[in-house]
Amino acid sequence: MPWRELAARHGALVVLLLVVAVAGAVLDGFLAPGNLNRIAVSASFLAVIALGMTFVIITGGIDLSVGTVFALGGVLAAWASRYGELALMAVPLAVCGLIGLLNGVLIARARLAPFITTLATMLGAWGLMLSVSDEGNTTYLVADGLALSALVHGKLFGVLGYPFLLVVAVFVMGGLVLRRTTVGQHVYAVGGNERTAALMGVPVARTRIAVYTFSGLCAGTAGALNAVWLGSGVTIFGIGTELQAISAVVIGGTLLTGGYGFVGSTLVGVLLLGVIQNVINAVGSLTSAFQEVVSGLFLITVVLVQRRLSRGRDPG
Repeated sequence: MPWRELAARHGALVVLLLVVAVAGAVLDGFLAPGNLNRIAVSASFLAVIALGMTFVIITGGIDLSVGTVFALGGVLAAWASRYGELALMAVPLAVCGLIGLLNGVLIARARLAPFITTLATMLGAWGLMLSVSDEGNTTYLVADGLALSALVHGKLFGVLGYPFLLVVAVFVMGGLVLRRTTVGQHVYAVGGNERTAALMGVPVARTRIAVYTFSGLCAGTAGALNAVWLGSGVTIFGIGTELQAISAVVIGGTLLTGGYGFVGSTLVGVLLLGVIQNVINAVGSLTSAFQEVVSGLFLITVVLVQRRLSRGRDPG
């Protein structure tokens, strides 16, 4: 593997290991199994959203609606839980998948800009969520006694939470699709050069529609699982999540210009954001107003370091 690609793919992993090593040496209890599990589980819901965002960004697009769709999925899941676990998952997936499909159709067929399109559907999803929750005045509780709730809160051997194990499995499948299937090659081709891809017979419109639909489904799934985890559908949960997802994808080395990226690196980016947030909370000397400032500065630093690494010369 060329040195430049190696740096782009594993630069975030090197930074993650370095931060974990420093935090473990400085902060008491950081490396405790309970704390590491909290980081992994709390990052799981963002990771599912970031998976869909990775596919979108590789095609050269962007999806600003996922944060609100995530919140909408949680509210719908909590509302539907009274009708059973099948409804709990089916309702948010159907609605959020349709929002993703709408994004894809408007972008691929109507040729609207992804930024404007997903911004509009973000506002529409927010209005729908407020409508379902009575202007945010009603908080729906997830029904008691659901097997899914026991699964979401369960741990393998009492150590690692099942949500993170589920995320790992989903990312493995996503990586296989992206790297080993025709669909994945179409995603890379569209992001690399749309006109060339069309001349090669790649179904450009269908590929774009598919990735935006997938992004909506990922956001809806994350919202439903998060509602089960919290025990309720919280309307404010999801504000800014789209920016966190984009940050994780970029930290993982995926190019915003499209045509290049890896889902495994996105998962590393999500974990890195989770570790940084955990460290900030553990230090406890920063007010909430400055925590986001520190996170933003760290993001800029990581991206600059990765760009520096990716510009290095191949020693071979």
